[in-house]
Amino acid sequence: MPETLPEVLISEEQIKAKVDELARRISADYREVDDLILVGVLKGSFIFLADLARRLTIPRSVDFMALSTYGDSTTTDGAVRMILDLRRNISGKHVLVVEDIVDTGHTLAYLVRALAARQPASLKTCALVQKPDRREVYAQIDYLGFEIPDVWVVGCGLDWAEKFRTLPYIGVVHPEG
Repeated sequence: MPETLPEVLISEEQIKAKVDELARRISADYREVDDLILVGVLKGSFIFLADLARRLTIPRSVDFMALSTYGDSTTTDGAVRMILDLRRNISGKHVLVVEDIVDTGHTLAYLVRALAARQPASLKTCALVQKPDRREVYAQIDYLGFEIPDVWVVGCGLDWAEKFRTLPYIGVVHPEG
């Protein structure tokens, strides 16, 4: 575990500005919708989801799912496990999946397939960050905050072994050091 705070990759101010921009775009795109269901992917999305939900100017509700690919490791084989399912029926509803990070794409691709089978009226995705250099499978991101290099990031919901999740910025840690 590093003795110092992670170095800043994306500042708190940059994140706030990007969340405002995403909220404006989403609010405009869904202005005719009675209730947009925001589906947060736990644990990582909870801070980004809360910030985004507060800035939307349209009717919205929130539900959560929990999926896992990493567990306590820093590598993944691509297998996705559902740990917690939605509490409500999304059939015929407008759904926006909110993710903290899209890394290999396996989790988001799995989630979109699983939710599409439930026949929502529409299904789009939003991610705070993505690592294009790590992508292994296609996963559509309709609303994206930032593209980042292939480094281990923490803050704004992202963690390293449950550490640094609540930092107000996105920082870089070096797990092997």
